[in-house]
Amino acid sequence: MSRPLIISDCDEVLLHMVAHFRDWLGESEGVDFRMDSADFSQAMRWQASGEPVEVKDIWRLLGAFFDTEMHRQLPIEGAVEAIVALGDHADIVVLTNLNDDRRERRSQQLAGLGIEVPVFTNQGPKGPALERIIAQHRADHGTGPVIFIDDLPQHHHSAAETVPGTTRLHMCGEPMIAQHIDCAHRAGHAHARIDRWAEALPWLLDQLQTEGEEA
Repeated sequence: MSRPLIISDCDEVLLHMVAHFRDWLGESEGVDFRMDSADFSQAMRWQASGEPVEVKDIWRLLGAFFDTEMHRQLPIEGAVEAIVALGDHADIVVLTNLNDDRRERRSQQLAGLGIEVPVFTNQGPKGPALERIIAQHRADHGTGPVIFIDDLPQHHHSAAETVPGTTRLHMCGEPMIAQHIDCAHRAGHAHARIDRWAEALPWLLDQLQTEGEEA
């Protein structure tokens, strides 16, 4: 019997990231972080000068955070419970845009919070990675429904182009940035936009039931 597959992003879907990154920047790196728009590159300024942080330093600081500060990250409200509940109905994997050498650290981080699932790393648009994961899952478990969850609209666009048969949920569980992120559902690249797990879990369970009956 075929088994449904859920492929979920991590940061701002399962775990808070930007809020912890902001706190660390202010405490240790002399950087103020204020998200006033969807342009992440404009959110960071040096405290000493007020000048914007250059792109090369943004990437350096992001790398340092994931190398040394992942222990700060706390789960999005309801995420752990939802993943456990969904695991009764589908296979679940995490697809996270981190460098490959951070995959094991991310896997251990999630497992320590009660989310014990396979973790895949990726750089750039997620459509091709989704295609590979889905192909392997179907080779092992048959052709079943696939649901993709991510907080960034560009990844839903990539998924819609590369694996159009997936059901796509746009979710950003971090209120600080959710209001600034363009809606992939409104753009036609996601089937729904739901930012809280309390509402997302019933929707996902309904999708699994409906798509399972149609399969």
